[in-house]
Amino acid sequence: MTPNSKPITVAVVDDDAEFRQLIRETVLGAPDLRHLIDCATGEEALLELPAVQPKVVLLDIVMPGISGIDCLRRLRRLLPEARFMMLTVFEDCDRIFESLRAGATGYLIKRGVAPRLVESIRDLADGQSPISPSIARRVIQTFQQTEPGNKLSRREREILDWLARGRQYKEIADELSLSVNTVRTHVGRIYEKLHAHSRREALARVGAGA
Repeated sequence: MTPNSKPITVAVVDDDAEFRQLIRETVLGAPDLRHLIDCATGEEALLELPAVQPKVVLLDIVMPGISGIDCLRRLRRLLPEARFMMLTVFEDCDRIFESLRAGATGYLIKRGVAPRLVESIRDLADGQSPISPSIARRVIQTFQQTEPGNKLSRREREILDWLARGRQYKEIADELSLSVNTVRTHVGRIYEKLHAHSRREALARVGAGA
């Protein structure tokens, strides 16, 4: 921390008193961080945080009363310059994506968080998005599973590949030892799964050349 730089101000919103103490001690041990306030509920945070305007807000997801995610949605309007990071025990994709949609730019699992917390706060304040490795893997896996092409069966992907090469139904049927009607049925299913109405649209949905 340079003499003229301002410390990164931090607020914690979590109903677990022991965890709040852990975070407070970790933050106080870093010369470039400044602990501002602890809140045990979302309601308390909505009342107290606007007055202190923290740079970084660490939020739990499940708290009595208003949830951390709902609190985040409201705090974003009250703290337009703040950066928000969820600190939670939950690794399920629904909560992860709901938090990100609500405005979180970081998502760390509480278990074993202390050693990397200071650097994560610095990264968050610097515009980066610290995410626990296990969460990053889940996000990637979910993204890959929901890619349009993954809706297709092996045979449908095979036929779509021939369509991408410009082959006609008769040529595809000959290549795969199928009847033309069978190829036509597969193509209809491909269009339905990809919400496409033509070869060009279907190929565009999966990023293949038309």
